[in-house]
Amino acid sequence: MTATLPTAVEAPSVPDTTPPTRLRASRPDLLLCGAVLAAILLVQGWNTTGFPALSDDEGTYLAQAWAVQEGKGLAHYTYWYDHPPLGWLQLALVTWLPAALFPDVMSVAPMRVAMLLVTAVSAVLLYVLARRLGLRRWAAALGMALFGLSPLSVVLQREIFLDNIAVLWILLAFCLAASPRRHLWHHFGAGLAAAVAVLSKETMLVVLPALLLTMWRHTHRDTRKFAVTGAITACVLTGLAYPLFALLNHELFPGDGHVSLIDGIKYQMSRAGSGFILDDRSGAHAVLRSWLYYDRVLPLAGLAAAVLLLAAARWSRTGRALAGPATAAVILALVALRPSGYLPAMYVIQMLPFLALSLAGAVSLQPLRRLRSGGPGAEPLEETGRGGTGATPTHPRRPALLRRAATLAIALTAAAVALPHWYDATHTALTTDTNAPYRAAAHWLRDRTNVPEPSRTRVLADDAIWLDLVHAGYRPGTGAVWFYKADLDPAITKTLPRGWRDVDYVVASPTVRRDAPTLPLVKAALVNSETVASFGEGDGRIEIRRVRAEAR
Repeated sequence: MTATLPTAVEAPSVPDTTPPTRLRASRPDLLLCGAVLAAILLVQGWNTTGFPALSDDEGTYLAQAWAVQEGKGLAHYTYWYDHPPLGWLQLALVTWLPAALFPDVMSVAPMRVAMLLVTAVSAVLLYVLARRLGLRRWAAALGMALFGLSPLSVVLQREIFLDNIAVLWILLAFCLAASPRRHLWHHFGAGLAAAVAVLSKETMLVVLPALLLTMWRHTHRDTRKFAVTGAITACVLTGLAYPLFALLNHELFPGDGHVSLIDGIKYQMSRAGSGFILDDRSGAHAVLRSWLYYDRVLPLAGLAAAVLLLAAARWSRTGRALAGPATAAVILALVALRPSGYLPAMYVIQMLPFLALSLAGAVSLQPLRRLRSGGPGAEPLEETGRGGTGATPTHPRRPALLRRAATLAIALTAAAVALPHWYDATHTALTTDTNAPYRAAAHWLRDRTNVPEPSRTRVLADDAIWLDLVHAGYRPGTGAVWFYKADLDPAITKTLPRGWRDVDYVVASPTVRRDAPTLPLVKAALVNSETVASFGEGDGRIEIRRVRAEAR
């Protein structure tokens, strides 16, 4: 008998309802995920420096990341525990290489490109999570597309917000919690990732119960208590690093002459509320209208889908599997509904992945599943067979055909409603340049014929243009002054002994004009100045105002 080598046998195809143990081991998943990811990066990357308009928050986070890179501390001014610093520490890592190679590029508009990396990782994690929760490939791709291609996502995920970084980490935590391997270290890792998400953006704290629910459903019965306890311990111990940092710096408790973590928490908790989101006279309702202006489908249909999934958890495997993400969407919606809280425009970023997953999961629900299994309402059986008898359904394909027809009809209806509006909103994001006034203002202030000695000139400006001024030669902090600090930071006010008379220019952006009435020094500088250059039109214009010499 001679030995023969075994011939290669093609591996049997795996149904797309079976989640891959590793994404890279499934070529269909790789191809589908890669195609959707390419579309997301193309749409979000196109015109990312031009739209939306630069915001002061973006400039603040990037300026703080710049301070970390330059070894100037945790912020470009006094760090006062308004947010945990981990978010912009990560941003400093992401922007370190381009900033090292091209220092002048370290400003808000060019550095938005770094957010494409965050979006790419988040989108892939969402696809992985959808597959691990049992969604079919097409449903996972749908959720990924909703998450990355919704006009809300195209606008908000471009911007340098801590919420986008936090979403990446909470999706990683959910992926680890739903790991099909059920390794204990995966659950410890989920707790660690959840803590990083919370330390990147504190409001992620409210999502942790939903993460715990997902972990509880995906742990092995014999090791469930140990795994969950380990995850909670990892999360708590990591989260305690923040108050420990404050304690070691003698800044945990309030005191004279220093900032404190307690004061920072008190400030965040005492911020003026935005009102009830359904009250059309409230600030929260204005924020809601801004969300719905870009996309009505994902916020409204996604939330309805989350409620449907929770209701379907008793009879649907998909409902049970997606109970965690659906719970997260509902919790975040309830937090937004509270009448006394502050609702920022970027809050919806945290909801987007859970709304997208819920909507994709609801579309993939199979209410006729029991027809196929012979349960209540099943088709009658008849005796048939070749040379014998056997029980087969009279109409074996009818439930599947009905299900597919219903799904197709719903999909076509939804596409007819959503796509025209999506096209209009996305077309604006891809073609409109709202940041030309900022670029023109930065160019004017760099021009030595306009400002001969930047190093001896003091300019009040918002943080959206602050780094541009620093690169142009204005002294960080005292020459280029973030306008809030002129009134609110004692370290800066003492450098202005004559108040507004020590200011040379004010870059009157929409943010500066909006908040100046509450800032006495900034308001006086605007009143006693004249416009020497103006860029843009209407409310979005940028004015460069020079403080009148005779007023000083």
